[in-house]
Amino acid sequence: MEVYLNSIHGIDDAMVSMLMSKRSWTREKEMDIRALCERVTDRNGFPNWTAADSKDVAKFNDQLDILVKWGKKHTTLLRFVDISVTVKGLHRAGQDDWDSHAKRFDNRIIRNSTRIKGVDFGYEMSDYYTGKILPTDLALKELGVDIPDTITVDGKKYTKAVNGYILDKYKDMEDVKRGLYMMSIPSDFIFKVNLTEWAHVYKQRNLRSNANWEVRLLAELIANQLYIAYDQFNKDLWMEIEN
Repeated sequence: MEVYLNSIHGIDDAMVSMLMSKRSWTREKEMDIRALCERVTDRNGFPNWTAADSKDVAKFNDQLDILVKWGKKHTTLLRFVDISVTVKGLHRAGQDDWDSHAKRFDNRIIRNSTRIKGVDFGYEMSDYYTGKILPTDLALKELGVDIPDTITVDGKKYTKAVNGYILDKYKDMEDVKRGLYMMSIPSDFIFKVNLTEWAHVYKQRNLRSNANWEVRLLAELIANQLYIAYDQFNKDLWMEIEN
């Protein structure tokens, strides 16, 4: 499984939002914050410390410290910050677990379809299942047992497909083919989530949870990449956010 943190957007908006409730906002202050963030981060919202002035970096980090301090309790602040993540190869059962948080993502999650015409899943498996399970078709092949291309049951012809047989007249229908797919097939997807909702997902799916191992690994890999980007975005923060 490969996990990519693509972007962290909205930190400037979140910092500006802190000015509003106490009526300390001015357009000048807002533009100063936006200019500061532009100077110390790249186009995807990651730190660009080497190209920035050390005073700007210190000022930015001071503001980010304040943001996470208040954002733990006043969670709307952290809803202004979105992360984008691309995942390659999570097994389909784990994808279903991750999909259960779609409301937290504001439904911003798109995964591999299993019903695309002309695109079939074979016997591929996610990293977690590789070497742990053996589909019946492959087991029979290892045993030297010939598997017929067609069989007849109750007078009806069935054609061999991955993991089983399909009634002949449906053999090319994607909606029927996927009825034989195993939950171990790998699934790629992309999603976006704000930091407040991400904290809930992390609480439910982190290494200490009861989630599937590959799902827990996914949560931890995202958390690690967030921490690498900004020290303030650490695992303690996700556990402390009141959501």
